[in-house]
Amino acid sequence: MEMDKNVMQKAEVLIEALPYIQRFNRKIIVVKYGGSAMVDEELKHQVIQDVVLLKLVGFKPIIVHGGGKEISRWLEKVGMEPHFVNGLRVTDEPTMEIAEMVLNKVNKSLVQLVNELGVKAVGISGKDGMMLRCEKKYSGGEDIGFVGEITEVNPKVIYDLLEKDFLPIICPIGFDENFLSYNINADDAACAIARAVNAEKLAFLTDVEGVYRDFQNKNTLISEITVEEAQIFVKGGGLGGGMLPKMQNCIDAIQNGVNRVHILDGRIPHCLLLEIFTNKGIGTAILRNGDERYYHPGEPD
Repeated sequence: MEMDKNVMQKAEVLIEALPYIQRFNRKIIVVKYGGSAMVDEELKHQVIQDVVLLKLVGFKPIIVHGGGKEISRWLEKVGMEPHFVNGLRVTDEPTMEIAEMVLNKVNKSLVQLVNELGVKAVGISGKDGMMLRCEKKYSGGEDIGFVGEITEVNPKVIYDLLEKDFLPIICPIGFDENFLSYNINADDAACAIARAVNAEKLAFLTDVEGVYRDFQNKNTLISEITVEEAQIFVKGGGLGGGMLPKMQNCIDAIQNGVNRVHILDGRIPHCLLLEIFTNKGIGTAILRNGDERYYHPGEPD
């Protein structure tokens, strides 16, 4: 009996995914969700489908999200003029009020999308369970308002949710010693949370294909790099401005207990599944020194 080729391909894809499902079963994966994948409705649904699938095959996913574009839209809507210091938006008290409202709105819309797919999600901010304690962050010594640098993560509320089979969705609002609210960079929050819960993986959804050895040459995408190689690469000064802090965050995360960090192009449909469940992957994976590399078929071991 001749089998339909498409059917066989589907079976092969599922079999290829099997060792990854076995390896990461019951392991925590933190997904930093931002960029175009948060704005485009079609992509948004695909990301949420991916995360729900990860949950249903036995992973323990946590979503950490930003909302910068949405905050800017609402500030414009209410007629508030943004002020910038060193290219960073100053978060004064009225701006912070809008930022917190908007981030909580984004948070609950993501909760709703996950719930619609039959998985129970709970949306929280870093203020819940006193999770993200921070202090004021300065930019080149200048005050940029209520922007926070995380000083301590208390992951108890995250563990409680995971234990009860909920999918935590976290927005990056923290508090200081006086319990004032602070906006935190979502990349920083995702890294700090991944470290605190000893995540097996941390995945960044970005608007770039991954990390290039030479940004001008699109054929130089790095599929895998050890943390040691990444440090040398960062010191070499070959990284573009936006990728530098992200790469530094990745290195810090691995040095503090996270096993593997993935930088993915969130504009590619189902990029999370492709990176996590296939031999070759599609983005850049940064791994702990000595960690086994993926076996890439057709390449030497």
